[in-house]
Amino acid sequence: MRLWYDRPATDWESQSLPIGNGALGVSVYGGVDTERLPFNEKTLWTGGPGSKEGYDFGDWATPRPGAIAAIQAAIDREGTLSPDEVVARLGQARRGYGAYQTFGELRLDFGHADAIGYERELSLDEAVAKVRYSCDGVGHTREYFASHPGGVIVGRLAASQPGGLSFTVRHLSPHSPQITVSDGRLTVRGALDDNGLRFEAQLQVLNTGGSRTDHLDQVSVTGADSAVLILSAGTDYAPVHPTYRGDDPHDRVTAAVDAATATGYASLLQEHLADYRELFDRVRLEIGQQEPPTPTDRQLAAYTGGSSAHDRALEATSFAYGRYLLISSSRAGSLPANLQGVWNDSTDPPWSADYHVNINLQMNYWPADQTNLSETFAPYDRFVKSLVEPGRRTAREMFGSRGWVVHNETTPFGFTGVHDYAEAFWFPEAAAWTAQHLFDHYRYSLDIAYLETVYPVMRELAHFWVDNLVEREGRLVVSPSYSPEHGDFTAGAAMSQQIVFDLFTNVLEAAEALGDDEQEVRQALAKLDPGLRIGSWGQLQEWADDLDSPGDEHRHASHLFGLHPGRQILPGSPFAEAARVSLTARGDGGTGWSKAWKINFWARLRDGERAHTMLAQQLRRSTLENLWGTHPPFQLDGNFGATSGIAEMLLQSHTGVIDVLPALPPAWPDGSVSGLRARGNVTVSVTWRDGAATEVVLHAGSDGPLRVRCGDVLTVVEGRAGHSHRVL
Repeated sequence: MRLWYDRPATDWESQSLPIGNGALGVSVYGGVDTERLPFNEKTLWTGGPGSKEGYDFGDWATPRPGAIAAIQAAIDREGTLSPDEVVARLGQARRGYGAYQTFGELRLDFGHADAIGYERELSLDEAVAKVRYSCDGVGHTREYFASHPGGVIVGRLAASQPGGLSFTVRHLSPHSPQITVSDGRLTVRGALDDNGLRFEAQLQVLNTGGSRTDHLDQVSVTGADSAVLILSAGTDYAPVHPTYRGDDPHDRVTAAVDAATATGYASLLQEHLADYRELFDRVRLEIGQQEPPTPTDRQLAAYTGGSSAHDRALEATSFAYGRYLLISSSRAGSLPANLQGVWNDSTDPPWSADYHVNINLQMNYWPADQTNLSETFAPYDRFVKSLVEPGRRTAREMFGSRGWVVHNETTPFGFTGVHDYAEAFWFPEAAAWTAQHLFDHYRYSLDIAYLETVYPVMRELAHFWVDNLVEREGRLVVSPSYSPEHGDFTAGAAMSQQIVFDLFTNVLEAAEALGDDEQEVRQALAKLDPGLRIGSWGQLQEWADDLDSPGDEHRHASHLFGLHPGRQILPGSPFAEAARVSLTARGDGGTGWSKAWKINFWARLRDGERAHTMLAQQLRRSTLENLWGTHPPFQLDGNFGATSGIAEMLLQSHTGVIDVLPALPPAWPDGSVSGLRARGNVTVSVTWRDGAATEVVLHAGSDGPLRVRCGDVLTVVEGRAGHSHRVL
């Protein structure tokens, strides 16, 4: 299970190979004459407190009494308002928003030329990137991995002949740091000019054989047998509102590099493999794949979306790669995976490489629980909770209400307000969507102690909407309402209503589990417009009025939220059929994340063939040579959404039933999957032949009845914690 290539990378976005431990990430080029290793530490951001532009969390700079009510009245009067009209009254220019930053790159100069037998790879089984080639009769190998236990990036360079390794390593940075070298350790230290955020990186060079020389700003190794590189980095960022500053990173970075140096390469590698494999090896997918004897870029170019064993190999790799990327970019103690995971080579990345919460951040975590990577959810959980305090201020000052809110996008500095891009500035429903994942995390684990930590967060959001829904014709609706990123502002757009319905439903289920009586929310839900209407051509309406055009192929299909990731639209219902009509009209185009969402939509509609078609569309048209997803440009949510979609084809549990092979595509007639998770604290393994399940084994983590559907047969099994139950 690997990505491999027969030439070095020359383009960061489409060809470099990513490794990461959650907080740190490196992109490996595998150059021969010069190796480039751009690296990142996830808290290195401009903007926020201390920014030269000033920082206001996106809250209105001056009070605007009656501004929202005036927009609501105009919508009541006119029916729709253009985004430009609304942003002129409710938006404002950003100040101090900032962007995710590259830390710079390590540059290793070898002076090699005319390499033969070149190969570079990323092993998904080991989370190790490797480079191999020969030059002038000497074999050269490099291995890189990102250790989560050690908090470091580790590289080992070796030559096949004693004394055959010589190189110089230096650091290149856009941030004008101070660089010092002592005892083979290169230290990069400074503060961002924009906001004064302090940063530090340390690289320790350890040689076996030969000599090592410290220079003013670089380290050289001459005539060595091998060498080890140990890198760590950090900033003084802390997730503490309102300052977002903590301790100087020097002591933490020094301790990490010192400890890793004392541990040694072999033990670091073993610790890394044990930590990584404990997560990655939980799930195995076999769909009759056969790896072709060609590099991954040519395998991608040859992919047809058919049913050949080579095509299935790329699909299985895509599934595994999404899990690899989530492990690599989201571990406890770090920020969650952003638009680019943890990897970025720019000081001005697309969309600031931020946290878009009108789907993108949420999509990053769709595969977390379902593909048995619940540990990767911890950064998301902590991040959403960190938005509560600044979000309360935005709710109070902008809406005059209880609860908390966040709009279309946010940053590590608690940006919960608005900006002035008309089509993507207003989306207070985003906070409720982020909380959906908190409750779903509980549904997978049934951990009451965890639910107790997220219920107050969810309840506050529900109270925000109790305060801000407006009554129209006897029903409660969201106004102003905007269906991302499409059309005009209206009242009661489908997505707005479905998200609030989802929130209220989840809050009431959580309240019941905890023995709470939440009457305010119950009463509001009873009056809430659910956002489900079937229009004149059989479609699920995107807006309360029948405004949909059959020729509309917009990439967002926001009105299908209740189908996925929601659980409001059930298979076989009239609304499911209307969703099918809408989805068919939207077509198979779109950007990378949009195609990934459509995989999940079609899976929820139990149409495996169409889900597979969308997977093929994403691989053929929205996937780069290194298998990163592309919007374009590069966004990692497409990878995570595709992995989720494959899991949804094989197992669903959102309705309370463990639904086995609900959308198995004809292209995968025989296969098996082990280790997928179902809600209700169940681990599931399935084997199938000729498109039908032949063996289903459930491992229960809790006591209680398990409802299992295989095809048209519904079975109830009395689950016992710690026991496996064979259904077929």
